[in-house]
Amino acid sequence: MSDPFFAPKGVAVIGASQDAHKLGHGVLRNLIQYRYKGGIYPVNPKAYEILDMTCFPSVSEVPDPVDLAIIVVPAKVVADALRECGERGIGHAVIVTGGFSETGQEGKELEDELLDIAGSHGMSIIGPNCIGTIDTHTPVNTTFVVGMPEPGEIGFISHSGAMVAAIIDWASGSGIGFSRIVSLGNQIDVNETDMMRTIAADPNTKVITGYIEGVADGMKFMEQAKMTAKEKPFLMLKGGKGKSGAKAVASHTGALAGSTEAFRTAFRHSGIQEAETIEEMFEWARAMAWQPLPKGKRVAVLTNAGGPAILAVDALEKYGLEIASLSDDTKAFLRKRLPKAASINNPVDVLAGSGPGTYTLALEALLSDDNIDAVVVIQAPQDWFLPVSLAEVVGEVAGSHDKTVITSIMGKASVEDALKILQKRRIPNVAFPERSASVLSAMIERRNWLANAEKRSKAPINVDKQEAEKLVEDRNWEKLLKLYGIEFPKQFISKTVDEAVEYFGQVDGSVAIKLISDDISHKSDIGGVVLNVSSEDEVRLAWEKIESAVSKQKATMDGVIVQEMIIDAPEVIAGFVRDDQFGPMVLFGSGGTDVELYKDVDMAIAPLSETAALDLIKRTLIYKKLKGWRQYPEGDIQSVIKVLVALGQIAADHPNIKELEINPLNVLARSKGSKALDVRGSLTVSNGM
Repeated sequence: MSDPFFAPKGVAVIGASQDAHKLGHGVLRNLIQYRYKGGIYPVNPKAYEILDMTCFPSVSEVPDPVDLAIIVVPAKVVADALRECGERGIGHAVIVTGGFSETGQEGKELEDELLDIAGSHGMSIIGPNCIGTIDTHTPVNTTFVVGMPEPGEIGFISHSGAMVAAIIDWASGSGIGFSRIVSLGNQIDVNETDMMRTIAADPNTKVITGYIEGVADGMKFMEQAKMTAKEKPFLMLKGGKGKSGAKAVASHTGALAGSTEAFRTAFRHSGIQEAETIEEMFEWARAMAWQPLPKGKRVAVLTNAGGPAILAVDALEKYGLEIASLSDDTKAFLRKRLPKAASINNPVDVLAGSGPGTYTLALEALLSDDNIDAVVVIQAPQDWFLPVSLAEVVGEVAGSHDKTVITSIMGKASVEDALKILQKRRIPNVAFPERSASVLSAMIERRNWLANAEKRSKAPINVDKQEAEKLVEDRNWEKLLKLYGIEFPKQFISKTVDEAVEYFGQVDGSVAIKLISDDISHKSDIGGVVLNVSSEDEVRLAWEKIESAVSKQKATMDGVIVQEMIIDAPEVIAGFVRDDQFGPMVLFGSGGTDVELYKDVDMAIAPLSETAALDLIKRTLIYKKLKGWRQYPEGDIQSVIKVLVALGQIAADHPNIKELEINPLNVLARSKGSKALDVRGSLTVSNGM
């Protein structure tokens, strides 16, 4: 099914101009210059002919077929132009003109009028304040920007028109080919989620890329992105990371879950891979479009110079890849055929004096080795042979194997012809060898996500929903967690010091005395927690200390918790926060009093399966301690998984809970479980705080 934004039957350019410096002239020029084969209809009541094309005084006089309008007239008359398009029966419009909501309330009111017009005529709108669309295979270029990317397999969605303009210019001669490009502008109608679906359906698009600054509907975005990522790689660059998205919230969980972290979590959940730079994103995209995904992390490096190979190895290890161990057969083969001084271990160094023939033998051997999943081929500049010779060799050998090959033929002017050959052979080249690690890591991440995408079903925890709702209404967080299977140490609520002394006698060993007060969120910060209390006298002293601290804060003391002390067990934080865009997110990481100092936390979209919970744990530094670290024995990771799954289920079952946090959760030794020492939560504003 054709899409008029990318494969129109005819295009009306409303605001076409004879002035070469105006945008309406640029749009018309590009449609003509870049070989659009459909009808092109300039519309301008003050001109008879523009660029040798008949000009129409009104869109109502434009002949059929026409299903796309490019509107480039002043903002104050855009509504009239759009209404005429609707009356003419044109169902799609790209509004290039700026001066709308980006300028203030008056501009927003103009946008509302455009939406009303579009709705009454069943029209779809891209923009306003955008660059337009490109399809290199149709071909059609509705932008006013000079230049047209080479046809390729990469689709690009952008919130920024300037970014599209820069990409169009940069793509020339870069070896990056595009299928479709779109600038979305103010997104009053068509947004990134809609366009994601459209570009994913394009058979010429093998990889989808994007630059976004926000999303219109987080839940719909994740749902569509996940469906898309199962079919095609989806790479994204997020703008606006430097702005703090964390709000003034009462819990550590909320403070740690800012907008940047929320987007990163949503991307990961949906299968979107987030790049740090535009160049990195397109390096990943080119490799995923051209090469098979590695079946594992074992990488071989083939080089003619030691220094570049060392840089590659360092980077590969930094990204968690493995330097492959060559088989004995491979080493024996290389020993007989490489120069005596060459290295037959990984990295394989054929030395500076070797030519394309030596590279051929070595690359064939490495790609035939079952211990190797991918090969990085490096050539430092030399005078023995032209780089094009190596490019031909790599393309020929790699084409006969189903393994990932990335080259780093280093240089610039001297390697341009070689890079053209590699592009034709669909071999991605990176300017410097260490950048191959980022590319391979992204490809492996893609394979792993695909392998686990169907293993994340959630098994609901069966609880009495009415009882759970009553506990939520009462904010009885401890009983709620217990209902979902989360365990606490032995503890008692004491309203008086004498009760605290009495309960101390019912606990074996020392206790912690903890303040109960709705007025104070972080009790330990004001002296509201006393640890290792081991006698009745110490219980009384702890009560007095806490009472004094509360008095200084001019807060209310509602008693204390007398809690069994747990010694030498790692402290973690576990909880969830409800993000405005993406819904509930489970958070896990290093806990205790220093949680905000270390910020060793990560998040996952709720609810979680056990597989997703384990992945979340593994992304944190505290995972190393839980696996057994120095004085700590191996922790009961399975019990932590159950806690995270339970928290995710609570988040899904009770949308009126805004935040819920266990800090710390003490993880006991393997098979001994875990204990929630402190829990706090809050409800959404509509339900009270």
